Amino acid sequence: MTEIQRLLTNTIEQLNHREKRDNRPRFSISFIRRYPGLFVAMYAGWLATLVVIVKSPTLEDFVWLHVGLFVLLNGFFFFDINPRYRYEDIDLLDFRVCYNGEWYNTRDVPGELINNIQASSQVSNQQKDLLAKMLVNKKRLTFYDIYSLDNQTS
Repeated sequence: MTEIQRLLTNTIEQLNHREKRDNRPRFSISFIRRYPGLFVAMYAGWLATLVVIVKSPTLEDFVWLHVGLFVLLNGFFFFDINPRYRYEDIDLLDFRVCYNGEWYNTRDVPGELINNIQASSQVSNQQKDLLAKMLVNKKRLTFYDIYSLDNQTS
């Protein structure tokens, strides 16, 4: 493992820990905040259907089934999952990109990582010069930029 890879992996782990990125579902009402109209319409539609079921002599015995299916099928709206970032996923195009997005291209690295790379005695001067050039050209670096820095000079 190269020094840049080690520093990048440590930064990713710190980010995962700080943002509670552990692939576990957590109860959240962000759906209600983000889509209040849809939330109200969803429950209005459910209540209208419930009224029809209760009034119908054929379906009134299945109210429990209607309520159970509604809770089961709509329960996932109230859970958020923070996917874990992994070094191995950088520059990997597979189904995880659909789940995580290309976080490594859109997320800026913390300045602390750049400082650690520049201060490290185990990083070559060529890599440090390339990093300085990237900073001048781009101003803000992403995780992919640091990943490519390590792979360009290896």
